[in-house]
Parts: sequence; structure tokens; C-alpha cells
Amino acid sequence: MPEIIPNWINGEECAAVAGQTFDKLSPHSGQKLYQIVRSNEDDVNIAIQTARKAQVAWADITPVQRGDILHDITLAMRNNREEIATIVAAETGMSFKAALGETGGAIAEGEFMAGEGRRFYGRTTTSAVPNKYAMTVRQPLGVAGLIIAANTPIANVAWKVFPALVCGNAAVLKAAEDTPATAWYFARLAHEAGLPPGVLNVIQGYGAEAGTPLVANPDVDVISFTGSTAVGRRIASMAGERLAKVSLELGGKNPLVVCDDADLESAAKWTLLSAFSNAGQRCASGSRIIVFDSVYDQFRDMLVERTKQLKVGPDNADDLGPVINEKQLANMIGAIQAAQQRGAVVLAGGYRLDDDAHAGGFYLAPTLIENADPRDDISTVELFGPITCLYRVSDFQEALQLANTSPYGLTACIHTLNFHRAMEFSQKIQAGVSVVNAGTFGSEPHMPFGGLKQSGNGTREPGTEALDVY
Repeated sequence: MPEIIPNWINGEECAAVAGQTFDKLSPHSGQKLYQIVRSNEDDVNIAIQTARKAQVAWADITPVQRGDILHDITLAMRNNREEIATIVAAETGMSFKAALGETGGAIAEGEFMAGEGRRFYGRTTTSAVPNKYAMTVRQPLGVAGLIIAANTPIANVAWKVFPALVCGNAAVLKAAEDTPATAWYFARLAHEAGLPPGVLNVIQGYGAEAGTPLVANPDVDVISFTGSTAVGRRIASMAGERLAKVSLELGGKNPLVVCDDADLESAAKWTLLSAFSNAGQRCASGSRIIVFDSVYDQFRDMLVERTKQLKVGPDNADDLGPVINEKQLANMIGAIQAAQQRGAVVLAGGYRLDDDAHAGGFYLAPTLIENADPRDDISTVELFGPITCLYRVSDFQEALQLANTSPYGLTACIHTLNFHRAMEFSQKIQAGVSVVNAGTFGSEPHMPFGGLKQSGNGTREPGTEALDVY
């Protein structure tokens, strides 16, 4: 690892034009890991112009050839998967085992998108006019501006870079400031595997200083963003001024419904995974647990007991790690305290872990809350941490209504043994992804992912649907 994580432009590492840097802290210990170059509009413009020059030749080679190069990149990732996982674990605070699993998902995405180079289909169609022939042809848009979140950094890189490149675009990737080395290392592997210089460029820095000029630049043809709804709204507004294409995968406040006929052991397992794995830092985390009244008390007691048994730390034997930074942790503690002031009851957790094993790190005890008003902030605002709320309902219709009473619509889950309930839920839930008898998370490379309402603008990534974005 270099002492200063650089930008990657035209196949080379480089410092920021202004020569500035900032520190990256370990979520586990709070100690400095390294410095990061602090890019501004000048750096972004250089990367964009580099990408535009490289894109022409990249688009001229066949989709099959592009897929072959992406396959070589994927092989490099597989051969270096332990190194990738080590970086991801250091930057996020998750365990090496969890980081290795995430790396495997990123590799699977690369394998899938590399194969799309051989399935780069358009379609032919008939016409009412004699002797008229019609077909559709996929063309790259040009330069793709990719902005990612820090929660699953190598997966987020793969979800955007691979489909953008297989379509023939060049890309400027704005790395998350909390996970800069993951993007830097991916770019290094990609170029060592044969990706032409300039096709993928990585910019480090803060969102306002490096992300904003990427969105505003008229030479960027498509913007793909994963992150908060508030930032997504600003990106959509800026891009809309110049009619740029935008793909937004935003937040969630995802419901998990437990019916009176559910397998409660299975439901409890999946509730804890949905709420607390990766320290709740998933847009698809289960943060609203809606339980039928007839099993509420029993299920609540199961969750309280098991939540208190969860191990918190960065090791493979731990169930969850720290949140990504001090600011996020402070926001979460403030939200919990505000909910308590409005009558919510904390059943487990609700505090920062500051004992010897967690001192200095950004650790929040896994938090289970009940009696929160469905209209309060704790019920309607994405917190992106290990916090979930329990709600009591009388029957299926009330559960469905409460599940849909949210500004978000990303994922949802129901636990039931009733096939009719499962099907009705899947058809009537206002969410982009519906799951039965599992968790609120768990997308795969070939599955379209995205949400409704404030969870996105209707686009879907990854899957073959991602080709329609780029």
C-alpha cells in the first residue's frame, strides 16, 4: 500500500493538481491508515478529457474483444482476491471473511458482464410497410461518470465499471473517500490485465470537490450514482440542467414482515442478518420489522436475546464490525436519542462501544427499538447502521399497508408459509425487489436491482438491464 492513495489517470498514478491530501482513518481503531489525494475540478477535467480520447478506440473494438479483456481483469481479481479482501477489510472495518465474500461477488459480476460481450444483442422487427427492414443497434454513450458508496466498495466498483466498459464507454470513477484504496487497486489490476490506458480513470477526493464537477461536466454522457437520496436528488437536478442520462440507486427503509404462520427460527435468523450484517451498512438492510400481533411478543423476545449475543468486532468470528466513520456514528446515536425522547424504547444496544476491545473505533452496539411511531424520523429516514425497529400489526393487510407507508421502495421481505400471502405481497409491495422467507438483501449479478419512490429513478443495475443504462 502506498502512503498516499493517488488518482489513476491514463493508466498512471498521479497526485492531485493542487497537491493536497487528507487522512483516511481505520473504522476499527480510529488510527490513520494512509493519506488520500484531494482532487478538485482540474483533476476531474483532466480525467474526463483523457477518457474521451481513449473511448473512441475502445468503442471500435468488438464487444466480444471488450468482454475478453474484462474476463482477463476478472481473472486478475480472482488471482488477487485475498489482497483485495485485505484492503476492503482495512478500509471498512468488516472482517476478512466478509470482505472475501464481497470480493467473490465482485468477481461474479465481472464474469457475468464479460460474457455479455458475446450476447450484445439488438433485435430485428417487422414493419407494415413492404420491403422495409428495421433493427436496433446498441451504441456506447461515450464517457460514463461513476460515483460509488463505501459500504461494499469492491462490489460497488464492479457493478458500475464492468457494464459501463463492456458497452464501449470509457469511465471516470469517483471513489468513495472512505474506501479509496479499493478503487485504486482495482484500477491497477485492470491495467496490468490489459485494459488500455484512459479507458478507466479513478479520481479520489470529497464529493463536493470531485463528484460535483464530474456531474456538471458536459463531456460526461451518463452518470451512475449509488448513495444517499439527498445526494441523488442534487445529482439528478444538476444532470437535468444539461439533459444528461442518470442512473440512481439510492437509499432504503426496507420492511421485513413476519406473519403468524412464519417459521420464527428462520425469520429471526434472517432478521438479524438483514438488520445487522455489514453493520447495517446496506441500502437493502432490514430496518423496519413488521410482526403480527399473535407472535409479536415471542418474536421480540427471540430477537432481543439473540441481538445481545452478537459479537461486534473486525474478526472472522464476529457478527458485525464498525460503521465507516465518526460522523456516521454520531448521526446514529443522535437519531436513537431523538427517538427515545419521542417515546421509542431501546430493547438492545443504542450506545457506542468504548471498552478496551473497541476503544477508538466507530462501533455501535446492534440496536433494537420498539414503540417508534411509523411517522417519526427513526422510521422514515435511512440511518445506514445497525439499527432496526419493531412494529406490531394485526393482520396481513395492516402489515402490507405499513410496509408501503414509506418514502422509500427498494427491497422488502415477507416470512410466511402461505403461498397466497407470498404472491400477494410480491405483487402489491411497493419495492423494486421482493423476497420470500429470506432477507431483505442478497442480489446477484444477473438480477436487476433498483427501487421505487425515493430509492431511485427507475433504472436497474446490474443484470442485463444495466446495458440499457450505458
